[in-house]
Amino acid sequence: MGQSSVNKISVSLEVNGELRQVAIRPADTLLYILRKQLALTGAKPGCLNGDCGACSVIVNETVYKSCIMLAVEAVDSKITTIEGLKDSPVLKAFIEHFAFQCGYCTPGFIMNIQALLIKQPQPSYETMKEWLSSNICRCTSYQEIEEAVLSVINRSKN
Repeated sequence: MGQSSVNKISVSLEVNGELRQVAIRPADTLLYILRKQLALTGAKPGCLNGDCGACSVIVNETVYKSCIMLAVEAVDSKITTIEGLKDSPVLKAFIEHFAFQCGYCTPGFIMNIQALLIKQPQPSYETMKEWLSSNICRCTSYQEIEEAVLSVINRSKN
């Protein structure tokens, strides 16, 4: 059965610095709206229950798993997706350190670390490891991911 437009409401979402008008149902997840209505496909559907982190986005400088966040919860918030981080040092470090294999989880890791560095520009190694533990890479690129993150942290010390 298709989605009924009767239950939809029109809202504005600020995504990557741009106000976007969308029609949402109260039960629509932020991930669904980003991918299906706004064509922002960097956040990936992985587990769809908040465990893997492939769908991570930043909402008001805090990382959220968009598969378990309702779109209506993001109204009046600033949402940043991987598409909004074009020149991010974290993004560049992942490329420089080949911190990906298949790449499916990569946007979620980048968003997670971006949020960490917003909150703590000089996190300890233990804090970085704790933040990384909330995302899963099935291809096991963890060493390269750590190296990429440490390179960003070390650059900001200089």
